[in-house]
Amino acid sequence: MHHTRDIDELAKAVIDLMGFLNSPQRDDVLLKEAGVSLDRALFPLLVRLGTRGPLSVAGLADQVGRDHTTISRQLSKLERLGLISRLESEADRRVRTASLTPAGAEIVQAITAARRRLLSGVLTDWSAADLANLASLNRRFVDALAAATQAD
Repeated sequence: MHHTRDIDELAKAVIDLMGFLNSPQRDDVLLKEAGVSLDRALFPLLVRLGTRGPLSVAGLADQVGRDHTTISRQLSKLERLGLISRLESEADRRVRTASLTPAGAEIVQAITAARRRLLSGVLTDWSAADLANLASLNRRFVDALAAATQAD
């Protein structure tokens, strides 16, 4: 059994991290560092498509925690900007999947490079072992949370 204090400290850290990551100001810093001009509501969708591959509206909504209607509208904007394309799924013609266009992939690459630069600056004093442990433990934590919520 885990100590309540440790679980509470973890919960506080996660809440603080979520607040930090969900801050519009942090999004602006990342977009500026990337040299990208894009509505900050759209870039998480673009990045998710870049890391997870083609996704349907429902799949993307589940990934980013937004409703299907909002995602559909935002995908339409990304499509008009030429950053994604949407095709009918071969498995189910009622489902359209969104994937990056070359222009969208270029933006994702710029955002990824900017994120690496910003994180490298913050983590400059961390050892390689500490960084590897942080990445590994975060992956393990997220995977455990995902598994626990899929059981519902």
